[in-house]
Amino acid sequence: MNKAVNRFKAKPRTYLLMPCVAALVGWLTNWLAVQMIFYPVRYRGLPIYRRNEVPLGLFGWQGIVPCKTRPMTETMVNMVTTQLLSVQEVFRRLDPRKIAELLAPEVSDIGQSVLDEVLPFKWIAKIPSAFFSGLPTKTKDLLTFMNYRFLKEFTVAMQGNINSLFNVRNCVVDQMMQDRNLLGDLFRKCGQKELDFLTNSGLWFGFMLGLLQMTVALFCDNPWVISVGGGIVGFATNWLALKWIFEPVNPTKFGPFILQGKFLTRQKEVSAAFSDFFANKILTSEKMWHTILTDPETTPAFEKLFGDHLRKFTTTVTSGFGIKPEPEVFTLAVARAMKKLPEHVGVLHSYVDAKLNLQETLRISMENMSSAQFERVLHPIFEEDELTLILAGAALGFGAGLIQQGLETGKLTIPSRKQVWEQSCKIRSRVASLSPSKMVLNGVKVASIRIGNGINRFVSRNKNPTDSVDSEDLPT
Repeated sequence: MNKAVNRFKAKPRTYLLMPCVAALVGWLTNWLAVQMIFYPVRYRGLPIYRRNEVPLGLFGWQGIVPCKTRPMTETMVNMVTTQLLSVQEVFRRLDPRKIAELLAPEVSDIGQSVLDEVLPFKWIAKIPSAFFSGLPTKTKDLLTFMNYRFLKEFTVAMQGNINSLFNVRNCVVDQMMQDRNLLGDLFRKCGQKELDFLTNSGLWFGFMLGLLQMTVALFCDNPWVISVGGGIVGFATNWLALKWIFEPVNPTKFGPFILQGKFLTRQKEVSAAFSDFFANKILTSEKMWHTILTDPETTPAFEKLFGDHLRKFTTTVTSGFGIKPEPEVFTLAVARAMKKLPEHVGVLHSYVDAKLNLQETLRISMENMSSAQFERVLHPIFEEDELTLILAGAALGFGAGLIQQGLETGKLTIPSRKQVWEQSCKIRSRVASLSPSKMVLNGVKVASIRIGNGINRFVSRNKNPTDSVDSEDLPT
């Protein structure tokens, strides 16, 4: 104890600085851990050797979320489609009559545009519109009604087959892969408070562990305790913060307190943020229609459904005027109409977004999730490379400990191989001395010496060794 007090009095500033440096190390390692989650978006380093979807290369790093965008997004989409909403159910909310009403004016524009491209002469393409203008009012009304019915029936058919026409996974994953910042933005919007806690907790976790580090340094003669302690501080601050965010999953009573992971206590708040981001930036009408019309996996099914209904509509109209289009011309017209559709479905977006009401649907469903289900919303971004983040903190903490070691000893030397070997030999010899066989032999040896010394003292006190010996005079 006196040695520790004297050591502190000799360099008080050095030892008082240890908790402060440990606090700084704790904050810095946790801040770095958060940055490593999201940055850099693109791999930075030498691409000598690197495994696919692994952030750490041989000489470089890529943010965990940008690197693992695809598997993380697929996990999130699976959670959304299995626990939060049914695609078929929400598309049933659309009114086919309203869709037909909005699209009807666009059909004539699409038809005229297709005729301009399909027919060989421009003046021939203008005949249908002129012909339509000259029709009686009742005939015009009939054609308008047939157009309206075609669109309504097509919408009903889409709703019944939406799972084969719209792939939610591809819609979301394609967006995330095109802009790898997008998934990070979603996680930051939902978990910014947890990310701030992860960073700031390193400050006070580090300070408390720094006090322990200072105490050990005062009582221990080995200066390397400081460096190793710094590594432990960096490791422990990251580990403790990550655990505190997500554990315990369910509310757990601990004496007078109810403990639960910090993220899990904000379920309503996070549900609102997640649903707002997902409904207004990811699953919008514009993005969904883009996927329906361009996704290679589902577009053939949509084109066939659209072609079947368009063929039925066209055949009904043209047969009334004694016209029968050639199959090749009709196939070409369907292909051209498919290319024109993205330019004309924009009239639906405001209605579809309002009617589907995905934001409210997602929010209510997420609020009703169990704690175990809700924990999976954000935890995957930390789990993917949790050990990497913790070890990075340990490495940085060890580096800071080296600096502290230099401040405490006045120099910083790396032990030679000989010194390491000698020290290890000493440790091994001490451990060996504690083995059961050694302890028994040492005990017998000590006992023999003590008995021999006792007999010698007894003989020296009695000049005539043949005299009787009382039992009380025998050595013990």
